[in-house]
Amino acid sequence: MIFSIDFNSDEAIYIQLCHQIIMSIANDDIHEGDSLPSVRQMAEDIGINMHTVNKAYTILKQEGYIKLDRRYGAVIAVDADKIEAMESLSRDLRVSIAKAMCKNITSAEIHALVDDIISEFGIK
Repeated sequence: MIFSIDFNSDEAIYIQLCHQIIMSIANDDIHEGDSLPSVRQMAEDIGINMHTVNKAYTILKQEGYIKLDRRYGAVIAVDADKIEAMESLSRDLRVSIAKAMCKNITSAEIHALVDDIISEFGIK
């Protein structure tokens, strides 16, 4: 697994790492049951602080993307609570769509963009 951090980004490093891991799950690059590197190893590989990796792993655990196991470390375990996931998606999309509308992006353009993004992940 290769994750890269943009140290010049305004986005926090732990958020970048969370997003990359989620994208890797969505793209089928990593699968349920796969282990992520240890906190120490991930920090060394990327060149960031161990506490930053630990924060990312904690958030991913809280959001149901990984389980932390003493024997195997961080393991991909996607939580299948669809109702909760739909509610969260709705909250996130409301803000994103409101921002888009403030920038005069039309409904048709938003739909086309969403379709393009979904097609990047392939059919599931």
